[in-house]
Order: sequence, then structure tokens, then C-alpha cells
Amino acid sequence: MPFPFEYELPPELIAQEPIEPRDQARLLVVRRAEQRLEHRRFVDLPELLTPGDLLVLNDTRVLHARLLGKRVATGGKWEGLFLRATPDGTWEMMCQTRGRLQAGDRVEIEPHGLLLTMAEKLPEGRWLVRPESGDPAEILLARHGHVPLPPYIRKGQARDEDGQRYQTVYAKQPGAIAAPTAGLHFTECVFEGLKRRGVDWAFVTLHVGIGTFRPMESADPAQHRMHQEFGSITEETATAIRRCKERGGRVVAIGTTSVRTLETASKESPLRAWSGETDLFIYPPYRFATLDAMVTNFHLPKTTLLLMVAAFGGTELMARAYQEAIAEHYRFYSYGDAMLIA
Repeated sequence: MPFPFEYELPPELIAQEPIEPRDQARLLVVRRAEQRLEHRRFVDLPELLTPGDLLVLNDTRVLHARLLGKRVATGGKWEGLFLRATPDGTWEMMCQTRGRLQAGDRVEIEPHGLLLTMAEKLPEGRWLVRPESGDPAEILLARHGHVPLPPYIRKGQARDEDGQRYQTVYAKQPGAIAAPTAGLHFTECVFEGLKRRGVDWAFVTLHVGIGTFRPMESADPAQHRMHQEFGSITEETATAIRRCKERGGRVVAIGTTSVRTLETASKESPLRAWSGETDLFIYPPYRFATLDAMVTNFHLPKTTLLLMVAAFGGTELMARAYQEAIAEHYRFYSYGDAMLIA
């Protein structure tokens, strides 16, 4: 299957540990107008931007969504991934265990003893689960859960330091089960550089869901069923974006999640405050309404994120950029390096 669906990646280029400090990640700069590539560090980002530009960052906060426990009846191991809380207080989860779960089965989360009851089986391996506690999901997950590292990082086995490192320094709104990884490279040093450069920033929220990792279901993007994620843009951010456009500045989205939020809110012109679920799927050809430049990490083959990047950067140029990144031994995926497409 040709790019932008597929490419070959040597396994040793999948980053298993984050770079320290964060802003020393490599940055592949892709100049669309000149069809040119250059190699920098993320700490150089401010000087690659223009005074008057506006960065848009996703301030979602990653929950400790991975739960480990045992089935009360059999003692067998059980693993779950929290997806969201429903209005009636049940949780939607992905569940794995040996044998077959049944409605009414109970699970004890280790080591702290939270009890969960399997309430109803849903499609695609999901369950409605009822926690035997009245505390909010965020509190229970912080107390009993683990950082939900993707399986390509240490087979999902998180360490204590991942609790801080798999989180942006500006994370605020709890609700994601995966990090908006382009934002992991920001430091106070980078923000100070942006301020000196005359580049401002604003925040949107998009809670990254399980669908972000799912491969394409069809070689034809039009046949792919896109997942939904909750997002929002405040009137303050919408106003900042409109003013940026009016003064001739560029709107620079940090990560595909910010792109998705911006373009969803841009369906009505001019862009206004927005909140709700989005199932927007961006793939070539797509006419961007708000986006002028983007920062993004390198994405898995056959994913919707890769198609979004190809839609913005151009399929041929992005294929060349990925080939260059592999040849130059860039680090890929969540803990890997980044790309500025301008």
C-alpha cells in the first residue's frame, strides 16, 4: 500500500525513552513553498516562526487510564483501559482477560482494592463497567490507575517518571487516554523564546481517544469510519485566532489534535467558540480553513493521522520527509522527534 498509508520503519527507530531535556528533540523543518527540508532542534522553534504568528496548543491532560487487577471469581488476571465516564456514572472501557467475561463479573483492581462490576458488553471489545465507589473517575484513576503508554513503548509498561513525562507541561483539562505528543517537546525555555520573538499562543482542548491508534479499516479513506473525540474552543481562543488572521499572522497548530479541533470549529465562518464531539476525518485532498502551519510527531503507518499530515504537507513531499527522517535516524512516534510543516 503506497504512502501516505504505508512505509517501512526499522524497529530501532521507535523511541522507547523521551529525550531530556524535552526541547532537545530533533525538528525536521518542511518548507512547502520551496519543497525543501532542513534539520534543527525543537528549541529552535521560536526563530523559525514570524512575529505575529499564533500557536494553538491542546491543553488536554492524560488520565491514568490503564487499570490492572484480577477477576474475583477465578483470580485470573484482568487489564482494562478507561475510555470515558457516562452520564449515569458507569465507565466505558476496553477489557482483556483469559476466558470470557460475563455481565455481573467483578474485578478487583490491584493493589488498592477498587471493585468493578461488568455491567454490559458493547461492540469492539468494550464494556460498560460500574465502579463500586462514588468518587469521580478522575480521582479513582489517579489513585488506582497507571499511565496508558502505547504498546510500542516498552509494551505499555510505564515507569514512575512517565507520569510526568507523558504529559505536556501545560496540560490542564483531564480527559485524554493518550498524550497530544507534539506538545511534549515544549519547555519554559521555548515559551520564553516565543515571547521574545513576538509569537503568542492560545489553547484548545481535544481529549485524545483510543481511535487515534487504530489503523485504517480500508485502503479507500472514504470507506473509513472515523472515531469521535470531545473537543472545545473558547471564545477567547477564537478571538485570538481571528485577530491573528486579521494582522496577517499564521495560525500554527501544535499537533494533529489541535488541527482537528480548529478545522471542526471552522465549519462555520468566521471561527467561533465551539464545544462537542468531532468525527472530522482529514485526508487528501482537503481544503484547510484555518491552518497555516503545523508541528507534529512522526505517525504510525496506515493511520488517519498520517493522512492528515499528507493532506497538509502534500503526499510526495511528506513521503520524502519520512524517507529523510528514517535515513537520518530520527526517533519516531510518541516519545520521538518532531516536524514543522510550514
